Amino acid sequence: MKVFLDLGWFFKQEKKSYITGTLLLLFVALLQLVPPKVIGIIADHIKEGTMTTGILVEWVGILVVVALMMYGLRYYWRMMIFGSSVKLSKILRNQLYQHFTNMSPSFYQKRRIGDLMAHATNDLQAIQQTAGAGVLTLVDSLSTGGFVILAMAFSISWKLTLICLIPMPFMAMLTSWFGTMLHRTFHKAQEAFSSLNDKTQESITGIKVIKTFGQEKEDIEDFRKQSEDVVQKNIVVAKIDSLYDPTISVIVGISFFLSIVFGAKYVINGELTIGELISFTTYLGLLIWPMLAFGWLFNIVERGRASYDRVSTLLGEPIEIRDSKEALDLVPTGDIQYEISEFTYPDETEAKLKDISFVLNQGETLGIVGKTGAGKTTLLKLLVREFENDRVEILFGGKSIQAYKLEKLREAIGYVPQDHFLFSATVAENIAFTHPDAPLSDIQAAAALAKIHEDILQFTDGYQTVVGERGVSLSGGQKQRISIARALLMNPEVLVLDDSLSAVDAKTEEAILSALRENRAGKTTIITSHRLSAIQHANLILVLDEGKIIERGTHDELMDSNGWYKEMYLHQQLEELVEHGGH
Repeated sequence: MKVFLDLGWFFKQEKKSYITGTLLLLFVALLQLVPPKVIGIIADHIKEGTMTTGILVEWVGILVVVALMMYGLRYYWRMMIFGSSVKLSKILRNQLYQHFTNMSPSFYQKRRIGDLMAHATNDLQAIQQTAGAGVLTLVDSLSTGGFVILAMAFSISWKLTLICLIPMPFMAMLTSWFGTMLHRTFHKAQEAFSSLNDKTQESITGIKVIKTFGQEKEDIEDFRKQSEDVVQKNIVVAKIDSLYDPTISVIVGISFFLSIVFGAKYVINGELTIGELISFTTYLGLLIWPMLAFGWLFNIVERGRASYDRVSTLLGEPIEIRDSKEALDLVPTGDIQYEISEFTYPDETEAKLKDISFVLNQGETLGIVGKTGAGKTTLLKLLVREFENDRVEILFGGKSIQAYKLEKLREAIGYVPQDHFLFSATVAENIAFTHPDAPLSDIQAAAALAKIHEDILQFTDGYQTVVGERGVSLSGGQKQRISIARALLMNPEVLVLDDSLSAVDAKTEEAILSALRENRAGKTTIITSHRLSAIQHANLILVLDEGKIIERGTHDELMDSNGWYKEMYLHQQLEELVEHGGH
């Protein structure tokens, strides 16, 4: 029952609803005692020959009133208890989603998407069951069982009641044992479901790759094996779950046997009337539900505890990037200064950046080039505070980027990453992601700057064309330019293009860069690229190699230095010349 203590914060929050629902449940449990007693009284009247129409109508009327009251009370306790459990699911789902949005990339490197989805679906459903059906079965089984036993003992025969309760301790021991096994096996079943969820998500996302390499059969077989694993683990859960009802039925059967044997003896001895024995056995029948409910309670609670442990562990993951209490609530502007002695990614030992130092004046363009893995993207991720440590100092407008609220810092930066993510929405909605209420004219202006406006007009429904998830229906160059338009609509203080022109041709690239130079006067731009033509106009160019700056300067200065930059630039120019047939 530890999960009820863990959920104590919620029960306190919704105490009014739970107290009201519990009181209504108790009242219903008391009303359930009336029908068996009435049946016994009527049976004795029939046996003694004293039954009249008036007596029958009177007792039937009482039964009707009791039935109507139970009908109404059962409706309202469901509203109170089950309604509150839905609130719990909503609260935890919101907490999880907010927690996901606050976590740094390192969190998602360690967690699979399918696993996170399982936490937000199956696990929350099990916890909701605990706060709803779990509370119901706990209160109802104890109250109904307790009231019935008291009614049997004090209104009929305490001796017969004690005899019929002899098998009950065995039931308690067995259900407790089943509960322990259920907790362990259900935890494994949920983990298997998480893996299957992750497999499904990955396969659907990567369906084009699977088809391209002809791996459909292998992927289906892998899915079949994981699905079979889920089935097998849930069958183990079901086997343990299925032990509850037969065990309880056997215990109840033994109690009925004892009541008939000893009850008949008491009737013969004159200690009980026939009507009282009928009432007693009817009361005993009412005990079947509390006993079954008690077994079901262990099932629900153990499932809920396993799921709550998983969700709590997830929510307990520390948020690495936090605002300080004194963080400034304003959008930064001004020069950007990097001072990095060394930066290493979490859980890694090799430094990704070393001895980085430079200043980017406001309104200038910075170009960053280097081999794959040289640290270009890492440099940009530090600017938007995806990662941070005490050996990294980045100033924005003369103040550390930690001095600003994270939300305000990122408002100043329009970041177009290498991995262009488009949502399953219209083209206009994708561009207006950060400004959902932006007028179409502004959206079109941003698209025109990104040189995607004409392409969009050729789409089936223009700006209202719905793109597939992750932009599956668009070419790589179209996705890149829509992502750039999205960033431009922000009109950010700093525009960051992280190798965001790699999928467009050289002519389109030059058109985009020219448009940016004309329309972003006084604004800062940072561009990383493998194609040096994209950054040759920059005010400052940095050449990175193994996390260090090996060259810096303007295009002309670097061409005079006879270093890596000049060698690569001439190589790319030669490639371009060959592609155009030597002309």
